[in-house]
Amino acid sequence: MSPCDIERNIVSAFPTRNILFLWGPRMLDKEITYCKNVGSRRADILRKELGVDTAAELLEVYPYKYIDRSRFYYIHEIEDEDTYVQIKGEILEYHAMGIGKAQRMSAMFSDGQSQIELVWFKGIQYLKLQTGVPYLLFGKPSRFNRTYNFVHPELTPMDKVTPQMVSGLEPYYNTTERMKNAGLNSKALRVIMAGLMPDVERGLPETLQADILQRYHLMSRTEAMQQIHFPRDTRSMQKARERLKFEELFYNQLSILGRASARRQKTDGFVMSVVGRHFNYFYKNLLPFPLTNAQKRVIKEIHADMKSGKQMNRLLQGDVGSGKTLVALMVALLVIDNGYQACIMAPTEILANQHLATLQKFLKGSDVRVELLTGSTTKKQRAELLPALERGEIDLLIGTHALIEDTVQFANVGLVIVDEQHRFGVAQRAKLWSKNIRPPHVLVMTATPIPRTLAMTVYGDLQVSVIDELPPGRKPIQTYHYSNLRRKSINEFITKQVDMGRQVYVVYPLIQENEELDLADLENGYNTLVQTFPNYRISMVHGKMKAADKEAHMQRFVSGETQILVATTVIEVGVNVPNASVMIVEDAQRFGLSQLHQLRGRVGRGADQSYCVLLTPPQMSADTRKRMEIMTATNDGFRIAEADLELRGPGDLDGTMQSGMALDFKIANLATDGQLLQIAREAANSVLDDDPELSTAYTQVYRDNLAKFKSAVVEYREIS
Repeated sequence: MSPCDIERNIVSAFPTRNILFLWGPRMLDKEITYCKNVGSRRADILRKELGVDTAAELLEVYPYKYIDRSRFYYIHEIEDEDTYVQIKGEILEYHAMGIGKAQRMSAMFSDGQSQIELVWFKGIQYLKLQTGVPYLLFGKPSRFNRTYNFVHPELTPMDKVTPQMVSGLEPYYNTTERMKNAGLNSKALRVIMAGLMPDVERGLPETLQADILQRYHLMSRTEAMQQIHFPRDTRSMQKARERLKFEELFYNQLSILGRASARRQKTDGFVMSVVGRHFNYFYKNLLPFPLTNAQKRVIKEIHADMKSGKQMNRLLQGDVGSGKTLVALMVALLVIDNGYQACIMAPTEILANQHLATLQKFLKGSDVRVELLTGSTTKKQRAELLPALERGEIDLLIGTHALIEDTVQFANVGLVIVDEQHRFGVAQRAKLWSKNIRPPHVLVMTATPIPRTLAMTVYGDLQVSVIDELPPGRKPIQTYHYSNLRRKSINEFITKQVDMGRQVYVVYPLIQENEELDLADLENGYNTLVQTFPNYRISMVHGKMKAADKEAHMQRFVSGETQILVATTVIEVGVNVPNASVMIVEDAQRFGLSQLHQLRGRVGRGADQSYCVLLTPPQMSADTRKRMEIMTATNDGFRIAEADLELRGPGDLDGTMQSGMALDFKIANLATDGQLLQIAREAANSVLDDDPELSTAYTQVYRDNLAKFKSAVVEYREIS
């Protein structure tokens, strides 16, 4: 007998007594083994497949959809294969066909006006059909040869139909194949959830204070849990979902903002209040083009942080070509003016060399000393560079992972800039912060535009600056989507562009042929292009090449020695060839929106009109068609990032998720709940404004529940 049954028996025996039951902190803390309709075998499967141990955790396995069981249909009203319907009627006749595993059962069902065929291909031995008996039929109709039928419908004799089966919204739960094989389908979960409702009715501990419930018109947790599983109507279900989503997002933001607040209070930073000669000379004499308003705003935000006396941790995000490198340089000049050194860490030697060339070009005529340190730096070069760095003679050091080596010591590093920071592990970044007695200011940059909702969670404990404006005069890249059958016209276009002196990227999704996926592969593509364009010089770059070979081929393209570069996505980030005006993406359906946008950003960096051509097979899925339409409709990286979030969800966005991160929300969805996230953030801020430490009796409930909601909080990578 379960604890639930024992409690009910005792209450029945002593109806006039107030009895305190001490089964545990609460009845819902009991192990799932003791829940009604579960038992030890099912409990083992639920633990392994859903990761739940207690009744309370099982309650947080929420329905993914609902079906309205209050309406009854007639057969002639069926007009949609995607709509579940229920019909009252009886079986006119039935018969089995075939033998063994090929056996199937067919029945003719009538609602008194029309008839429809019912078919079962498995579980036939369990069917007990009767003619002339009233049934309730429930299922999703199928269409075959222009005629509707039902495959594996639910048939319930009318005398077995309960009021709950035909009233309101019926919840449906996600299940795994192993669960289904053990009889734990959605219907079984629904029965188990119904068995938990008496415990819920006793009242659940509230996780939100009354003022927040009132201010945002939220249900109590008890009512929300009842209405999420067995809603009275659509409005009740929506209000329950809103309450439970808010709760998850509120604790997510409370954790993030609390951590950020504590760090700002405790971590002192170098004060960079001087705007001196290096910055002023560059601004007046060397600035290559006027700053955009967005660049000016971002520089002011960063400088305000650096002169506040608190250590800066700021994310700088901007679209490709928005001028992040120039902003990083001007911020570094502010640091140098205050007597400190700065460094920029890039993920690849190609990008580090590119930064060096760009900054040296910007600083020509200045006495700022910029040096490069990578894995290719020779022993002789290191012997000169490292002592100079330790003496403070080098103002700005650019490098790769080589910067974190123990032998690399600064005199007084005050700013660390990490480019494409998601490509570095936390341990690698932490080594940079320890290069000074006090943690330096930190500016992390990404060229992948991040949707606001994702930035508020993945990077929610950072201050965020956004360059949302491109420099004037840049010609928008023209993007086209074609079938890969139009190879002849594509080759003619390549010929025209190269003959005009331009260069071309051709990107493939794979390195070696994969017959299963039937994709054009890099090596075959390279050989075909060599045969098609015998008069052009063609390079090939991919991730499995030796670093020296990859660098050599890349530099041949950068210098203009080769006209066409065949590559995988190793060129997605950081390659800057102003003369390259064409990006051709083979099998574009294999790439996400953000990745396609990053690839497109490799062109359009010079004065010439640039083009991006997306090639797919003529037969496409609806998702592929949608992505191609978005890419051809806009160059705005932030609009593309938002669309990518909606299409793919938050857990699989290229360039935004760090290794080890998980946005493990049980019910909230960053793609659709951005407005609710903002409200939850506002509520969390108001709590922390009144009690930053969550130390009062009033905020005890929040302090107690932060650990409980840890699963809904990203495993954040501390920046310092």
